[in-house]
Amino acid sequence: MTVGNEKGRRLARSLSVLWIVGILAACSTPPLPKDPRPEPVRPVPPTTPPTVRPPVITPLPPSVPLDEVLPAPVVSPQHPAWQWADSQPLPPPITRSVSVWHPVRWSDLPGWGHDALNETWNAWLRSCERPAPVIGALCTEVRQLSIATVEDQHDWIMRRLQPYRVQPASGQTRGLLTGYFEPEMRAQRVRDDVHQTPLHSLPATLRPGQPWFTRQQMATDPLAQAQLQGREIAWMADPLDALMLQIQGSGRITITEPDGRQRTVRLAFAAHNSHPYQSVGRWLLDRGWIRQGTWEAIRAWAAENPERVNEMLWSNPRTVFFREEPMSDLDAQFGPRGAQGVPLTPLRSIAVDRHSIPYGTPVWMHSPGPYAHVRRLVMAQDTGGAIVGPVRADFFTGWGHEAYTMAAGISQPLQLWALWPRP
Repeated sequence: MTVGNEKGRRLARSLSVLWIVGILAACSTPPLPKDPRPEPVRPVPPTTPPTVRPPVITPLPPSVPLDEVLPAPVVSPQHPAWQWADSQPLPPPITRSVSVWHPVRWSDLPGWGHDALNETWNAWLRSCERPAPVIGALCTEVRQLSIATVEDQHDWIMRRLQPYRVQPASGQTRGLLTGYFEPEMRAQRVRDDVHQTPLHSLPATLRPGQPWFTRQQMATDPLAQAQLQGREIAWMADPLDALMLQIQGSGRITITEPDGRQRTVRLAFAAHNSHPYQSVGRWLLDRGWIRQGTWEAIRAWAAENPERVNEMLWSNPRTVFFREEPMSDLDAQFGPRGAQGVPLTPLRSIAVDRHSIPYGTPVWMHSPGPYAHVRRLVMAQDTGGAIVGPVRADFFTGWGHEAYTMAAGISQPLQLWALWPRP
């Protein structure tokens, strides 16, 4: 899902109406237990650019091009492991809470045999830091294969795992793929005349699943403000930047301290106030005040109507609370922790409905475009408030502007195959 060229930007602009109106939600979440993160939104670039012992996990760059042309195959149907797998009887389907997994042959997976599995192995090793039931039993072997050849990794997967097509009971196999990313923004530790929008840590009186004060009440109700006193992590200059950070669920924030020093930290999702998410883009479209539901259109309207910005923001009662985390040089090379409790890997981690696909499951993902033709192995490591349904995924694209462009562009059909230990 990643491209940073002009073609990608044109595609991103043409697709942005789709994403901000109906698919807005954030996807990054902290380790369990926690509330689901808010629904995903198509991201907007910030107004101020941000200036285990072996096996070793090799960090990936924050964006990797997704080429529509398949590379040369690593293995083919003539490979001994492939032929052995084809000779085995298919097991019965697996029924989960919201989906049915139907066993298939490896040749049913579009593009299987061509993927650079060593890239996924980095994400798989991360999942093994929090091994999930059933699939986690393979982690010893996964670690041993971390320095194996890509062919050996294919061989092992085909002999140890069975592919299952994920679908609802109705039989429909196509779902929806969207993208999400980690914003990079600036803030100040102390409020001043410019930085007036606070980012809060978790209030002491908030209880999971119980509605707390709305966004408007937090800005106007003295009781709510008293409970937020001293919970300000930092202050931002642009309330729309703060909104986008809340929608994405986490971000890399360069904070200016009172003595002028600057340091970059990660603000990770802690909880939300248990009110329903409402799209501000949808609110503006319904009133005929913008013609396209893009962040650019929202920002332009806000610039022309500064006296109504609060009214627009308050149309979304949900707000998000954060947890400040230090970010070492190594931390900076990986994404935020997802719902499985492990750092996300750009272009190899997805958010799923955990009632359909358990965390830690390797998943073959195919999406034909139009923005990017995706055929690759990914790991189910996160979830989100809008990631609901048997064939639904949010693709973590990384951080920075190229990751934003990717995430903004992706809203396209999807097929998923769960890889599960052979019975």
